[in-house]
Parts: sequence; structure tokens; C-alpha cells
Amino acid sequence: MTTSAAARLRRLRWLLTVLFTILNAAGLVVLAWLFIEQDREAGELRMDTELKQVTAAVLRLVQRTGDTGITTGYIGGDQIDTSCPEFAVLPAGAGEFDPHFSTRDCVAEDRRYLYGLARDAAASGRFVEGYVPGQGGELVRVVAQPFLNAAGQYAGAVVATSDPSAALARHRNVVLWVIGGCALLVSALAVTGHVLSGRAIRPAAAALEQQEVLLAETAHDLRTPVAALRALAETAWRNPAERPDLLPRTVRLAARMGSIIDDLLVRARLAAGVEVLAMQPVWLDQLVTAVVEETPAEGAQVTVTATPTKVNADPGLVQRAVGNLLGNAIRYGRQPGAPAIVHITVAGGRVTVADHGPGIDPSVAEESFDRFASGGGSSGLGLSIVRWTAQAHGGYLRVYNAQDGGAIFELAFPPVP
Repeated sequence: MTTSAAARLRRLRWLLTVLFTILNAAGLVVLAWLFIEQDREAGELRMDTELKQVTAAVLRLVQRTGDTGITTGYIGGDQIDTSCPEFAVLPAGAGEFDPHFSTRDCVAEDRRYLYGLARDAAASGRFVEGYVPGQGGELVRVVAQPFLNAAGQYAGAVVATSDPSAALARHRNVVLWVIGGCALLVSALAVTGHVLSGRAIRPAAAALEQQEVLLAETAHDLRTPVAALRALAETAWRNPAERPDLLPRTVRLAARMGSIIDDLLVRARLAAGVEVLAMQPVWLDQLVTAVVEETPAEGAQVTVTATPTKVNADPGLVQRAVGNLLGNAIRYGRQPGAPAIVHITVAGGRVTVADHGPGIDPSVAEESFDRFASGGGSSGLGLSIVRWTAQAHGGYLRVYNAQDGGAIFELAFPPVP
């Protein structure tokens, strides 16, 4: 099953959107994780700082007797013994002494874990920080600070405990806000990626549209002359002696088809941006006069009024543009049953082609430069080439109706001073 180019472009746009969103979301997730970890560490650092202040204050009240003796009797008389966070002075190491627990119950800790933390701190000689389960299964934040006896041996540790529920709840709120913010940002990134991917593939979509227009123009413009050429050839084949006039008509029709194909190729090259202008000084009046002399009049009355005008232009493209304007006027700029009357004026870098036909509807004048229909029924392909030529040279193509009837096409180029 084949897939259209438009469908492939749509899939490409969604693929670019997904890739853009995933890459940015991955970076966002990493940043969010780092922020959450930093917030968690900052909360734990605040709790540990408070607990270390308690352990330091308690250690100042611990007394040493002899080489290995420890006395905690002075702690009970200090205000810290009835304050929160609560603490415990526990033996762990050299020497034995009675443990001391602060009198105020601030958190329901499991004392079995406190003894283990005291032993870890005394064995390592460093602070031990972390969480331990409480009596109800909730977490308790603890800090254990070891201390020495008079002989320089670690005799025990002061273990301070606090309830981390408020800090953990605040951290959970931060996590929820970060997750919600990330979800919103990912959604915004998806929308932004879809918009940016649409802009990225816009040139390809425009090129595809131009290709489709070119194919449509080719089919539209060649259908009628091909049918007429076939009809003439079949008639000439059946009546070779009775219709000698068919051969010249066939030749003219074939020439018209060749001109249409040339116009299509020029239009395609202009649309693709591969047409390179061979800029040089050109006498516009002489070029227009030569085009009029070389174009079959087909019974039309063509007059030229020209003054010397020099422009910087590609003579080949300008010649084709003027020829298209003249051919359009000869073919369609006439009243029914009457010969075409065309007058061309060249002055000041402008070529004005006026006919006496039915004119052109101003509402569709711009469309006649792009697609298939003009006021007289032309394909519009030649006029689109005229406009492309004018724009490529920094000029313009305008069309309007004369007061006494007929259409006027004005092709302008920047004149050379």
C-alpha cells in the first residue's frame, strides 16, 4: 500500500513533535530530579543542624570521672532536658555508665535503634545521621555524636531525635508541585514542538504544493491541445486529399503545445529557485519591437509606441514575459466576432499591453497570475511566468481595466539611469 507524500509529511511532523518533546522532557526530568534531591537534602540538613546543636549542648553537660568514668547527673538540672528535640546519652564502647534519656517525650522512637546508632557512632568516631522506624512505624530523624572518656577512648554517644513529618510533608508538596509543573511544561513543549515542526516542514509542504500545482497545470493546459491535435490527425488520416489545410493547423497546434511545455518548464525552474538570471543592460523598446515582429498576429491589429528605455534584465526571460502578454492579448483580448486590437506602449522601464476585449474581473485579477482562469479564459500559466519575471527583476505586474473597455497589463522593470 503506497502512502501519499502529504501523509508522509504529516507523519514526519508528528515524529519531529514526539522527538522534540521527548528530548526536552528528558532534560526537564533530570533537572526536576536534581531539584527534588536538593530540596530533600536541604530539609535533612536543617533537621540535622538542629539535632547537632542539641548533641553539642548535651556533651557540654557530660562529666568525666577518672580515666573511664562518665557522669550524666548534671543534665537533669538543665533546661535542655525538658525541651524538644529529645535526646539520649548511651554507653557504647570503653567503660560503662547509666544511660540518660531526656524527660520530655517529643517523638515515639524505638530505643533499640538508638543503641545501635550509638554503637555505630562510637565505632566510627563520626556523626551518624539517618532515619529509623518509630514505635508506630513512622520515621524518626536521628543524629548520633560520639564522645570520649578521659583516657581518649570512645565511651558512648549522644543520640538526638526529632519528628520529620512536617519536613517530609513540605518535601512531598514540593515534589507534587514539581511533577505538576513538569506535566504542564511537557504539554507546552509538545504544543511548541508541533508548531516548530510545522514551520520546519513548511518549505517541503510548499514544494509539494508547487509540484501538485505544476502537475495540475500540465494536465489542464495540455488536455485541450492534445485532444485537438488527435482530432486533426485522425481527420487528416481519413481524408488526406480532401483536407490539405489540416497539416498547417496541426503544425500550429503542435507549436502551441511546445510553447505550453516551455512555459511549464520555466515555471517549474522559477518555483524551484534554479533559474539563474543572466542580468545585462537591455534596450527594452528594441526587445519589445522584436517580439511583436516575431509573434504571429493571427489577424490581430498590433501597434507599438516606444521610447528608448534601458533596463538591467535577463533578455530571455523578459522576451518570454512580453511574448506571453502579447499572446494573451491576441488570443483573448477581442470582442466576439471581431479581430483583436492590441496596443503596446514602452516607456520608463514599463511595458503596457492594452486590448479591446471583455476585460478582467478585478476580484479574480490576482488569481489569474497563479492558476487556471483569466477574464478571457486563458490558462493563467503565462501570466504567472510574467509575474515571476517581474518579481525576479525587482519590478511588478499590474492589471486593470480601461474606461472604454479592455484589459491593460503593466509590466515594469527598474530602469537604468
